[in-house]
Amino acid sequence: MRGSYAKELAGFHLMQSRACAVTVIVLVLLGFVLDFAVYPEMMGRFAVARFITSIGVLAGLGVLYTGFGKRHVHAVTFVWLTFPQAMIAWMIHATQGEASLFYAGIILTIFAVGTLFPVGFMYTMAYGVLTLLAYWIACTTRPEGVTDHAQFLFHATIILFSVAASTVYTFYNERGRRQLFELKEELAEKNDELEHTNRSLAEIKGQMLQQEKMAALGTLSAGLLHEVNNPVNFCLMAIDVALEDPVAQGSPMLLECLDDARQGMQRVQYIVSDLKTFAYRKEHTGSDAFVLERAVDAAVRLVGHETKGIAIRREIAVATLVQGDEAAIVGVLINLLGNAALALRKGGTAAPEIVIGACDDGARLRVTVRDNGPGIEPEHLSRVFEPFFTTREVGQGLGLGLSICYSVIERHGGRLTAESMPGEWTRFTFDLPRAGGER
Repeated sequence: MRGSYAKELAGFHLMQSRACAVTVIVLVLLGFVLDFAVYPEMMGRFAVARFITSIGVLAGLGVLYTGFGKRHVHAVTFVWLTFPQAMIAWMIHATQGEASLFYAGIILTIFAVGTLFPVGFMYTMAYGVLTLLAYWIACTTRPEGVTDHAQFLFHATIILFSVAASTVYTFYNERGRRQLFELKEELAEKNDELEHTNRSLAEIKGQMLQQEKMAALGTLSAGLLHEVNNPVNFCLMAIDVALEDPVAQGSPMLLECLDDARQGMQRVQYIVSDLKTFAYRKEHTGSDAFVLERAVDAAVRLVGHETKGIAIRREIAVATLVQGDEAAIVGVLINLLGNAALALRKGGTAAPEIVIGACDDGARLRVTVRDNGPGIEPEHLSRVFEPFFTTREVGQGLGLGLSICYSVIERHGGRLTAESMPGEWTRFTFDLPRAGGER
């Protein structure tokens, strides 16, 4: 923030210096009126001085529009600000010294520096000291010197008061400007945070709407599955009756066709059963027991369209009776298998394979899903369970699947982890409690 504040302040000072230069030129030239009113006999000489001073300030203004002037705005401004002070000091010297009314012009320039060009209290103080020194030289170098010491002290004190007042004003002005900048920066940060929060809320709202749609679809699917199951049973009964018909018994080709139809209808029956298991979700009580192998079979069947051409191998040599929400675990397996299949296809693996394993781990069953795909990059591996993180293209996923899976396994008292060797394999591992503490 300090760098950006310095950059903004430099731009502000450049603008103020240019405005101050124009103002000084106008005031110096309008001083002809004061010359006419106070010292008409010296108007000619003063006119020349005012013209030369205006040319000097105008030259300083021109320098401020160059690269050098922009880089050294404070130094350039300090130089051209000495021109009107030198002019006024000469006028004081040429007129009445400490009795000259032009000392008011010195006070005016001091306040102009503090208000029109407030660059810092040290800058203003230095300019004030220089002005006081110029006034002292203007009065003391006159041929007769200082004749009225009381008036000299009075005017010098007024100038000193002006320096002090301008310095204090500049200090608090700069302090207020810094606080205003900090507030502006804080407001910008809060706006960024609010925008980020609004985006997150919009994504969460979209997720909730999607969940509501899925819930409604699940309710609709449950009813449809029940309706589908009835005609499937009727078809199976009809096929069984047809298989017993003498005509069918006497035709090997007809028997083969009927048997194929029976197997197809049984496959439909299995899919309906798996979908019903997945659709009828209920609150997990911790006492529900199910066989994990059955959940694996259901998940494999439900992602069959995604895993076509991919070998799926099981390495399960132990009993797999576990406690938990079978439908939720089926959902976890579907997500892991679907992700593995997508990675294998995108990676163009020559002999794609997914291995589902299970082994004992004390009172829990450890389950693994491993593929021989392209793996996960190290910078992505630590973020795979973050909500809304995805490496898929825009519109192809919200990045919520693995984060939901993580929370499901956590709800079962376990932990979902990911390991990968880029270019070789990826493995997801989770554990489930054994039913009744079975080993």
